[in-house]
Amino acid sequence: MIARIWHGRTKLEDFERYSDFLIKRAVPDYKNTEGFVRLVFLRRKEEKEAYFTLITFWRDIDAIKKFAGDDYEKAKYYEEDKDFLLEFEEKVEHYEVFAEV
Repeated sequence: MIARIWHGRTKLEDFERYSDFLIKRAVPDYKNTEGFVRLVFLRRKEEKEAYFTLITFWRDIDAIKKFAGDDYEKAKYYEEDKDFLLEFEEKVEHYEVFAEV
C-alpha cells in the first residue's frame, strides 16, 4: 500500500469553506478512483492561516496514476483551489506503508 501526502494553506477566514470544498469536491474524487483505500483529513488553525494535510492510501502506484495521471508525483489541483490556496505545492510525497498497528 502507498500513502500519498498533500499539504495546503489558506487564510484563516477560509478554514471552514475550504474544508467543506475538500469534503464535497476532492474526497468523492479520491473515493471514486479504483484502487483508493482510505483517506485521513488533517487540519489546524494558527494565528492568521489554516493548514490542511490529506493523507490518502492507495493499493499501488497504478491506482495513484488513475487519480493523478502518469506524472503521479505532481500535486493535483481543482479549478476552485485558486480561490482558497495561498500557494501550490508542485509535488506530493509518497511513502510505502510498511506497518499498521
